[in-house]
Amino acid sequence: MSDLVAIVYPSEAKAEEVRQRLFKLQKEYLITISDAVIAVKTEAGPIKLNQLVNTTAIGAASGSFWGLLIGLIFLNPLLGVALGAASGALGGALSDYGIDDAFMKDLSKSMQPGNAALFVLIKNMTPDKVLREIQDAGGTVLKTSLDDSKEQQLRDALAKTSTDQAAPKTSAA
Repeated sequence: MSDLVAIVYPSEAKAEEVRQRLFKLQKEYLITISDAVIAVKTEAGPIKLNQLVNTTAIGAASGSFWGLLIGLIFLNPLLGVALGAASGALGGALSDYGIDDAFMKDLSKSMQPGNAALFVLIKNMTPDKVLREIQDAGGTVLKTSLDDSKEQQLRDALAKTSTDQAAPKTSAA
């Protein structure tokens, strides 16, 4: 079973930085990610989703291929490519992969303009090592499907960083 974690950051750049850290950890086999989406609340108000997989482009590409193939059979490859690309793009736009778009947009409405939420769908992970790698980025937990103890560990790790950054640093003389 997968777990959902949504963390709010002050900017899209910070959320993207954390997403790239998670991809690095995935290459080290410390976490397995099904989906990672950044939702940004624009100054104008609407929510913009920065998804990993562009289903419209993938649908158009695969539709073009199959349309070309079918078009060759019926001796009209250009019409086949055009119809295949259009139907593939439409199918891709209507399909949803990973985390539900409407769910992310609904949760992101509560954010301040300019903030970004990183939504991660996690298949499995080594929690202590992953937390150690992302805790210095800070952030505020928006929503999780983790059990209470794991969610509290995440909240504590992220809160510790924000209080460390807020405290004035003094140097020993």
